Amino acid sequence: MEREMSETSRVVRLESFGGPEVLRLREVAASQAGPGELRVRVSAAGLNPMDWIMVADAATATRFGLNLPAGFGTDYAGMVDQVGAGVTGFAPGDRVFGGALSRAVADFVVVKAAGDTAANEAHHTPDEVDDRTAATLAIAGRTAAAALAVVDPGPGDTVLIGGAGGGVGVFTVQLARLAGARVIGTGSATSADFLRGLGAEPVTYGTGLADRVRAVAAGRVDAAIDLHGTETASAARELGVPAERICTIAAQLDGVPAANGANAPAGALAEIAGLIAAGRLRVPIAAGFPVEQIRTAVELQAGRHVPGKIVIDLGRRQGRLRRTP
Repeated sequence: MEREMSETSRVVRLESFGGPEVLRLREVAASQAGPGELRVRVSAAGLNPMDWIMVADAATATRFGLNLPAGFGTDYAGMVDQVGAGVTGFAPGDRVFGGALSRAVADFVVVKAAGDTAANEAHHTPDEVDDRTAATLAIAGRTAAAALAVVDPGPGDTVLIGGAGGGVGVFTVQLARLAGARVIGTGSATSADFLRGLGAEPVTYGTGLADRVRAVAAGRVDAAIDLHGTETASAARELGVPAERICTIAAQLDGVPAANGANAPAGALAEIAGLIAAGRLRVPIAAGFPVEQIRTAVELQAGRHVPGKIVIDLGRRQGRLRRTP
């Protein structure tokens, strides 16, 4: 009990909703694992656009069930250091990754051992996958798997992917290629080499997108996934792609299916982690920041022009912080 009372955790907290400027690093009493729960000592947390979008204002936060003071970040990886009563399949010392909705950027997170959504889950990390990579999988991997399940690409298909170089795009492109599809990916002119490295044929986004895609695809596009807004989905319609084989994740378009990570097929994250372990899928990490630089990291993420993923490192404490109750 004395150990529990003295144990603390660095956490990124918001006392008001807003942009990166409202993020604060605090030191608080560490939570303990209850029945059916695991406590994880976090070594890395991956950032996603949804992390800052859902705490940008009170109305959006309410939709996600968030109240002040709120934590920040969802994707994490680390090591189990406590198991609650009734937990099976996990033990202290096990390496794990998963999701902890708006509380992952912290020294410790408590999650349900049997959780099965990115809001509250843990999965065993394969030995061949490092923690920084594992910390990028929960949101982006689930979202990519859900979108691909909608359009169901296969050998012989040509798939147009909008926002192909972003955090979700790097998974979507590679998984579509592994399914046997040809991939055309949209991005900025400067991202062309990066997209080719993922296995996509690059086209620049913006006005005239449908014409540029038509030229690259020789007139044939079978499916499309828009990972940014509706520009790619609209271009796909112009190219004659059936609505049921178009998918959006960040915006709505009449008649077009939308997907999110909650709809990912069962076992999707374990499959993705296995592909990484086998060397068949890679996760480009664009930048890593110590937790003390959380604002800088989120500002970079919010720009939406970073190819790959951004990771927060929590492996080493740097000095003492103000403790809050």
